[in-house]
Amino acid sequence: MGPHPAVAAIRLAVRRVLHDVLTDLTDLTDLRQTPSRRTPSTGDGNPPLVLVACSGGADSMALASALAFEAPKLGIRAGGITVDHGLQAGSDLRAAEVVTRMTALRLDPVESVAVRVGRDGGPEAAARDARYAALDEAADRLGAAAVLLGHTRDDQAETVLLGLARGSGIRSLSGMAEVSGGPGRSHRYRRPFLQIDRQTARKACMVQSLPVWDDPHNIDPAYTRSRLRHEGLPALEKALGKGVVEALARTAQLSRDDADALDAWAAEAEAGVRDQDGRLECAKLYALPPAVRRRVLRRAVVAAGSPAGSLFARHIEEVDRLITGWRGQGAINLPGRVEAQRQGGRLVIRQG
Repeated sequence: MGPHPAVAAIRLAVRRVLHDVLTDLTDLTDLRQTPSRRTPSTGDGNPPLVLVACSGGADSMALASALAFEAPKLGIRAGGITVDHGLQAGSDLRAAEVVTRMTALRLDPVESVAVRVGRDGGPEAAARDARYAALDEAADRLGAAAVLLGHTRDDQAETVLLGLARGSGIRSLSGMAEVSGGPGRSHRYRRPFLQIDRQTARKACMVQSLPVWDDPHNIDPAYTRSRLRHEGLPALEKALGKGVVEALARTAQLSRDDADALDAWAAEAEAGVRDQDGRLECAKLYALPPAVRRRVLRRAVVAAGSPAGSLFARHIEEVDRLITGWRGQGAINLPGRVEAQRQGGRLVIRQG
């Protein structure tokens, strides 16, 4: 008799992602093909290491369990990281308990990393920034080929709705990518569960008798995502019927495909709208489709030193008006002390 359907589903999702990790490593490193091992190795000759980011909740515990089961069969070392945000009393004890649970799954190495959460962008964004910084540091230090994250289809639906509520562009409506990472780490983070609902992950934990921890912040109405999860989405399903989560997840994928195509178009178009000195020509920018032009402008503003995470659609719209609604207006101040202004038919973007 095979595993419970929920367990089988999460294991299959993890197996597919691990195969993708191995494929990427094969493309980047030499294969040491011997009769006994055909798995890519790291630079020091060891098998590749894949980490799971585990909070102790149902999603990440199901992911940790599936990783522990699937990784050895592919010659991959499996480890785990839990991040102690220090936002609740006893959070260090909770993190230690998660370490114990991951160790019991035979993950190795396993670590708890304490972080200090700042205030920039609000509590949720600040906690997220601190968490990813800690995961990046741990992955670099341990030489991990990838870090698995337990975001589910429900999380994806919430992300799309949050982007819609902010009036963000199509890239925000794309939600979370299955594969992501920062500069030099474009394939670091993998999200195997984006096609799996939250209930399946919880069911997998239950049938395997895996203890889980429900973070009280997830039901605290002080947090936007919590209100959306417990009030907004249920209201939408009541009004529109079941299937809202699946539809939003499909919207994310379709939006991502469109955004990727437009980004590629903008990257190609950028060279054609610059003069021989590399300056952006307003007339040529005006001739581009608006969606492409705004992407070219965003690329230029980021290249000038504006932090991508602080650059919103309204900033780019202001810069765009220097092209489409020119009435002699002054310079536009942008995040990162970057300034955009129109001079003699050219758009000048530089740090002040």
